[in-house]
Amino acid sequence: MHTHTDGPHDLRHHGDAEIRDSGGLLTDLAVNVRAGTPPDWLHECVARSLRSLAAYPDGRPARAAVADRHGLPTDRVLLTAGAAEAFVLLARALPARHPLVVHPQFTEPEAALRDAGHTVDRLLLREEHGFRLDPDAVPEEADLVVIGNPTNPTSVLHPADAVAALARPGRTLVVDEAFMDAVPDESETLADRTDIPGLVVLRSLTKTWGLAGLRIGYALAAPETIAALERAQPLWPVSTPALAAAEACVTPAALKEADQAARRIAVERAHLLAGLAEFEEVRVVSAAEASFVLVHVHQGDLVRERLRLLGFAVRRGDTFPGLGPGWLRIAVRDRVTTNRFLQALDQALAMVCG
Repeated sequence: MHTHTDGPHDLRHHGDAEIRDSGGLLTDLAVNVRAGTPPDWLHECVARSLRSLAAYPDGRPARAAVADRHGLPTDRVLLTAGAAEAFVLLARALPARHPLVVHPQFTEPEAALRDAGHTVDRLLLREEHGFRLDPDAVPEEADLVVIGNPTNPTSVLHPADAVAALARPGRTLVVDEAFMDAVPDESETLADRTDIPGLVVLRSLTKTWGLAGLRIGYALAAPETIAALERAQPLWPVSTPALAAAEACVTPAALKEADQAARRIAVERAHLLAGLAEFEEVRVVSAAEASFVLVHVHQGDLVRERLRLLGFAVRRGDTFPGLGPGWLRIAVRDRVTTNRFLQALDQALAMVCG
């Protein structure tokens, strides 16, 4: 692991760019939103909320529901327009002289910090260490640390104790848990912890429930941190339909459905990993625990282009600091889709490496 401050990576590139202009002709393994979502009951819930569009949004019921879901008081919850808005609020509202982002991970937190005028240090986790966190590698002077758990794009789930060990008095510890609900029992979450100084946990409802177009997420933190973030928000930042979705997605029935989905994802991920292991040209980050896997392929950029010709979009890895053009992120899908993808990968590798 080492730290440095800059690099040639396109921090604004996201998985949707891989399919945006494909006209629906590509099978999407690039975006990490669960396929087949949102479910009908959630569609109907959002549709019902449209009858209330004449009134300004009232976030209090959804805020209370999210707080109740995590066993927290409401003053520790802030609803946001997706987790991405929270990164901007953190960058603008919280003082930080030495922010550090643990990479490779979702690039939006660093982009938001840079846009707010910060100089950002990076801690690069290494493939030879399984992209795992060593808390001792984070410099003491870092007063704002951002880490994803499970981490996008590596799919590594760091132990909660290792992440909590990053906390210090005077340091803000931002844990992006956007994919934690893809982990059965959310086993390493810090969302309900109130004993960790400076902790901010970010959650998204867009990945599991297929609500990327609605923009809904939330931050959990100490009341004074929530108040500072809220002051940086515009008025009525979360729409009425998004608030309705947030309330619906934290009911006991919805949480049960999400956990069942997480268990299905684990089974389908194991099938994908087993298929990928058959290719000697492919190195897999085998500790995958989220709804996607990260692989290294010789001439990965060419393989990705061949896969597009064969009808499959995967996420390029070279826009993530710490990764190069050989890296590809592949979303976990159902068995039929995965088997079709593995056949296409076999053909793509034969074209490039044969």
